[in-house]
Amino acid sequence: MGRDLFGTDGVRGTANTHPMTAEMALAIGAAAGRYFRREKGGVHRVVIGKDTRRSGYMFETALTAGLTSTGMNVLLLGPVPTPAVGLLTPSMRADLGIMISASHNPAHDNGIKFFGPDGFKLSDEAEAEIEVLVKSGVEPARAENIGRAQRIDDGRFRYQERVKSTFPAGMRLDGMKVVIDCANGAAYRTAPDVLWELGAEVIPVGVTPNGFNINAECGSTKPRVAAETVVAHGADLGICLDGDADRVIVIDEQGRVADGDQLMALMAARWAEEGRLAGGTLVATVMSNLGLEQYLAGRGLRLERTGVGDRYVVEAMRRGGWNLGGEQSGHIVMTDYATTGDGLMAGLQFLAEMVRTGRPASDLARNFDPVPQLLKNVRYTAGRAPLETPAVQDSIRAAEAAMGGRGRVLIRKSGTEPLIRVMAECEDEALLASVVDGIVAEVERAA
Repeated sequence: MGRDLFGTDGVRGTANTHPMTAEMALAIGAAAGRYFRREKGGVHRVVIGKDTRRSGYMFETALTAGLTSTGMNVLLLGPVPTPAVGLLTPSMRADLGIMISASHNPAHDNGIKFFGPDGFKLSDEAEAEIEVLVKSGVEPARAENIGRAQRIDDGRFRYQERVKSTFPAGMRLDGMKVVIDCANGAAYRTAPDVLWELGAEVIPVGVTPNGFNINAECGSTKPRVAAETVVAHGADLGICLDGDADRVIVIDEQGRVADGDQLMALMAARWAEEGRLAGGTLVATVMSNLGLEQYLAGRGLRLERTGVGDRYVVEAMRRGGWNLGGEQSGHIVMTDYATTGDGLMAGLQFLAEMVRTGRPASDLARNFDPVPQLLKNVRYTAGRAPLETPAVQDSIRAAEAAMGGRGRVLIRKSGTEPLIRVMAECEDEALLASVVDGIVAEVERAA
């Protein structure tokens, strides 16, 4: 079964350009509705959330039309974080959850992410079967069986209460000053409300979405403004989310950024001390820094690596019975609390450790010295396959030989954008730059 539509996290692309067109969203909605609709009796539900992109209105309407045409009842949540869809799908006894978002991508992109009735993202196999239905078309429901759509007003509040319940009982954030950067995205109301209700003095950034400014010079991929705000206000911590709030990075009181690897190191060590880290194992992707692996090994803990994408992290966690995982980019998955990455929950875990220990963020956000790592992206034209050219293959082999076991090289095609990602790690920074630049040059020629 083909997977031309689906990447590492659902369907994604530039709005009004294949595959992210209204016509395709209609077909995808009908195919997903047919795939998930039970054949015997009962009510068939799907919950749909979205972030703050202007194109979200178009895709919400098109998906709703496709889904209701196959007899699914649609529950529209409006702007909510991606993890809220993962939570509310099983809570509201839905057959399917859909999040309309391109996560950290710019406003002109959008995407469609799917969650099964258990609240976890769909498997590759399920997505492939839906794609077959998209290509073959589906028979609509009889007129008397067409579904209905309705707005759900309290979805955001249900999610907020769930997030607050993950904060240690009896603990408060009174006296703490927190900068929260919501990337003008899905958590622009949720995240400040949760922090304020837990007692913090909240300084919001990126909370004025206009449909076109999501992730624009703000959020987890552009933390400069948030870092400057932390320093200017003398804040204790900065929390930066991405457009759909499933990623987080933190900023210490000195304005320094800590990525997902540092957060996972802190949490894994703490959970292990408390006997909460299942199997003594943290799950992370091949992108996580070698320093994280060394830090865990020094504490008798294990790092299980997966392919890139939080969905693959979660799948490995479920197979192995592990409860903590994530990505260097800031997806932090805690299956004791949530079915997917949750930036706000992870931020609260960091704040809880600050309160518990009385230590400043700068002490907690630097748990290991990263091995020098260099990542460069090369954009390519759709339809080309630059990684398959002999010159690129030769350059990769030459780079690995040059490393001589002193580091590692990782070259991969992005599953969400037309990019080739060239990454290497090595203590010798001159060699590191030479290796990456050499591969990048060949990929650019091929692209």
